[in-house]
Amino acid sequence: MTAGGYDAAVFPAGVRSRMVEPVTGLKMHVLEAGFEAENRPCVVLLHGFPELAYSWRKVMPALAAAGFRVLAPDQRGYGRTSGSDDRYDGDLASFHLLNLVEDTLGLLAALRVRRVAAVVGHDFGSPVAAWCALLRPDVFQSVVLLSAPFSGAPQPRQSGTRSAPASIADSLAALHPARKHYQAYYSTRAANADMQDCPQGIHAFLRAYYHCKSADWKQNTPFPLKSWAADELAKMPKYYIMDLDKGMADTVAEMAPTAAEISACSWLPDDELRVYSEEFSRTSFQGGLQWYRSAVDPLAVARLQEFSGRSIDVPCCFIAGKSDWGTYQSPGALDAMASSACTRFRGIHLIEGAGHWVQQEQPAAVNKLLIEFLKRET
Repeated sequence: MTAGGYDAAVFPAGVRSRMVEPVTGLKMHVLEAGFEAENRPCVVLLHGFPELAYSWRKVMPALAAAGFRVLAPDQRGYGRTSGSDDRYDGDLASFHLLNLVEDTLGLLAALRVRRVAAVVGHDFGSPVAAWCALLRPDVFQSVVLLSAPFSGAPQPRQSGTRSAPASIADSLAALHPARKHYQAYYSTRAANADMQDCPQGIHAFLRAYYHCKSADWKQNTPFPLKSWAADELAKMPKYYIMDLDKGMADTVAEMAPTAAEISACSWLPDDELRVYSEEFSRTSFQGGLQWYRSAVDPLAVARLQEFSGRSIDVPCCFIAGKSDWGTYQSPGALDAMASSACTRFRGIHLIEGAGHWVQQEQPAAVNKLLIEFLKRET
C-alpha cells in the first residue's frame, strides 16, 4: 500500500502517492511524478467532478518524461484528502473558489515550490486553475483549461438578482416537459443521497455517467448555444438540463452502456472505474457537491465580483473533446475567454474521439498539446 492508502498497482510506473500537511487545515493526498530529480519545473493538475487526482494517471508519466515535476492532489472534499467539513450543513465558505486557490498555494508552500510552470484544470478544476493564474501570476507562469472555458471574473449585479443557472430555474421549470439545470440540482440536499444510494449502485451509476458524457455516447454532437434562454439550454442533453422530476442517477441510467459497450471501453476499464466507485462509496459525493453549492452562494459570488475587470495575463490555452458539451454549456464563455478574459490566449484545441473526459479518453493527444504548450510558453 502507498502512503495514500491505495494499492500501488493502480498507478502507472513512476507515479507515487503521498500525504502532505498542513495545507489550509487539510491533510492532502497527492499523486506525484518526476520527483526523482531536483529543480524540475513543476506542473499542477487539478481534477473535476466526480473525479480524483487519479483522473490524471495517463498524463503524469508523459509530463514527467518531458522533464517536469508533476503534482495532482485530491482536492478539498475528495478522495483521501481529509480535514474538510463535507456536511451539507457544514462550512460552505471553505469551498469558495478563492479558498480552493488557497488550498493549491498551501500545497505548494508545504512542498517548498515557489513557482509553477503551469496549472492545468479539468471540469470544475478549470475555474480553480483560472483563478490561480488570475490572482497569482507570480506563482503560476501559465494555465491550461480543459473542458470548462473561463469567461472572466463575474460582473457586479443589482441587489436581489440571482446568478445563472439559478436565475434560469423558473424558465426551465416552465418548459414542457419541465426541466432543471444540473448545477442547481447538484446544489440541493437530495443530490448526494440520490447518487450514493441509487438502486443500481455507485459503480453502475458512475459507469453510466462517464459513458454518457464521453464520445462513446454518439448522441453527443455539441454546438454553440445562442443565449441563456431556457429553450436554448434545453437543446443540451438531459445530463445537463434534467427532467424536473428526476435525479442524476435516474437520468443517466437511461443512457447506460450495454455490456458490449462496457467491454469495449478501453479508456476506462472496469478495474480503473472501480478506483472511483470505491472512493465515492467510502466518502460520498457531498464534498464535491459543496463546490456546486458554493458556486451559487451569494457570499462566494460577491467575493469573486471584487475582481471584476481583472484578466488572466499569463499564457493560456483551452483543450476539450470535440464531443464535449462542456465547451458550450455556458453560452458566450468560449468567446469571452478568447477575446477578453485571457490577454495572452494561445488557442482552442478540440480533440476528435473525446467527450468530457478528454485526458482519459484521448491522453496521447492531450499530452502532445500540453508538452508543446509548456515547451513554448515556460
